[in-house]
Amino acid sequence: GLYFDPVIFPSDRISGATSIRIGPSASGSPFPAPTGIVDLSLRVPGSERAASALVSVDSFGSHIAELDVALPLSDRFSLGLGGMISRERFITAAHDNKYEAAAIARWQVSDALRLVPFLSFTVTPRDDVPPLFVPAGDVLPPDPPRRVFVGPRWARQRDSEVNAGLVADWAIAGGWALKAGLFRSSVVLPTAFSYLMLDVQPDGSANQRIVADPRLFFVSNSGEVRITRMLEDGARTHRIHVALRGRKAFRRFGGSDEIDLGPTNIGRPGTALQPVFDFTQQQEDRVRQFTGAIGYEGEWQGVGSLSLGLQKSDYAKRIGLPGAKQAIAAAPWLGNVNATIQLGRRTALYGSWVTGLEESGVAPDIAANRNEALPAIITRQLDAGVRQTLGGLTLVAGAFQLTKPYFNLDAQNRFGPLGTVANRGLEFSVAGPVTPALSVVAGGVLSWPRVAGEAVALGVAGPLPVGAIRRRLNLSLDWRPPFAPGLSFDLGVFANSSTIATVNNAVAIPPQTFIDLGARYAFKLGGRDAVLRAQIFNLGGVNGLFLQDAGVFGMNDGRVAQVYLTIDF
Repeated sequence: GLYFDPVIFPSDRISGATSIRIGPSASGSPFPAPTGIVDLSLRVPGSERAASALVSVDSFGSHIAELDVALPLSDRFSLGLGGMISRERFITAAHDNKYEAAAIARWQVSDALRLVPFLSFTVTPRDDVPPLFVPAGDVLPPDPPRRVFVGPRWARQRDSEVNAGLVADWAIAGGWALKAGLFRSSVVLPTAFSYLMLDVQPDGSANQRIVADPRLFFVSNSGEVRITRMLEDGARTHRIHVALRGRKAFRRFGGSDEIDLGPTNIGRPGTALQPVFDFTQQQEDRVRQFTGAIGYEGEWQGVGSLSLGLQKSDYAKRIGLPGAKQAIAAAPWLGNVNATIQLGRRTALYGSWVTGLEESGVAPDIAANRNEALPAIITRQLDAGVRQTLGGLTLVAGAFQLTKPYFNLDAQNRFGPLGTVANRGLEFSVAGPVTPALSVVAGGVLSWPRVAGEAVALGVAGPLPVGAIRRRLNLSLDWRPPFAPGLSFDLGVFANSSTIATVNNAVAIPPQTFIDLGARYAFKLGGRDAVLRAQIFNLGGVNGLFLQDAGVFGMNDGRVAQVYLTIDF
């Protein structure tokens, strides 16, 4: 519920479930964003002593072990500790070894004030870099072989990640409340590589190139202070929010060296010897952003709700070499209006208009300005729809339009603005229990995105954005047979239409459908609660490719089976 700018997502040791708040699910968020808010929940230790252990293996040869404990040290203070050891293997035969340690505490200073500090540390001593394929011309590359590592074995990344923070909740008397958070997120990469197979031919021949970086460092300090006044008037509840958000971020990037390793084939194991890299001076990227906000939320039982917000953001970025930096600044006003209208007990209409200032990421590996942080962009979204309940089921259907600047590769292979993309579409979902034994979550998105601007007029870019998927359909079922207590089966089906793969729209990845099948059995093991979980991902063995960046492809994971056991103490 607070502003957090993670350079790297927090460990699962401290972060529990994740909610995506957009459209009707943004209700209760005083300051929504056009493309949605990822809201993390913390695994706050409770007042009872507890522990949970997990061991996992899969058919690729991965091994994972996790342990989490909650230790109530007094009536008002509890400590949570967790750790993980991971040896993951992938369809590319790449290895990823990872170690995590985390601590999170709950300090109930008084009945009204609670503090939750946390710290997580992750070390990756080995992360093999899989290949990325760039075909020659406007074609898809041939399907690469699986379980063969084709990159050079010395191209292994290492990194260390830190996420730390403190969240305070203070229920001040008289309907006043204060919520505040201060966070730090950082990642250091002593070694970083990208392995590219360029000009891939139909027979699999290609030219291999390695891109190596000197030490990279990214860090962001962020936080928010929010004061809320709640007023109750019979069936009506009013909340007024005043908030200040801010962040300071720093990136050291660039200085990379690109070396041609010569001809190869996409199925041939890498044999190139490690060269001596000649790194150049690195660039720096500094971002400072502060936002003041005031918002109102009103709920009228049986009638509806209304949310209004106004934000003033002050954004500044300085990017370039230490002695010659370019400055970028923006100070927009941002607003939002969200409303729901109840039409009886089971039907509600919703609608919203939201504007936001969002980061547009960094330039991809294939770009001439690789790793360069891009300027912030203004995004706008309109959406409206209906929510209907039928028994235990909730049905949602709506329409949306999202407008934002379009960034991709230009004629000089630099990643930058090419125009504006307007994404119009329809979305629908149904979720809930169909019977006491069967639950369903199903949904779909039909979209019609369009790019407009000079690049399209000149033929540099096509009318569809890279990555556009016009149809997405998802279905998840969970069946708990009444004749077998503790046993459940689940099925997931994820079907996408073709994916636009190049800026000129000449190449698309064909439609793909993935099926996941699983079972879960809850039982007692030595008097303790335990769950045995088995899953098969991509049951149909769909191989093929996924889109990494414009004209750049990676390998789908293929079929993989996983089994894990959890025990609660």
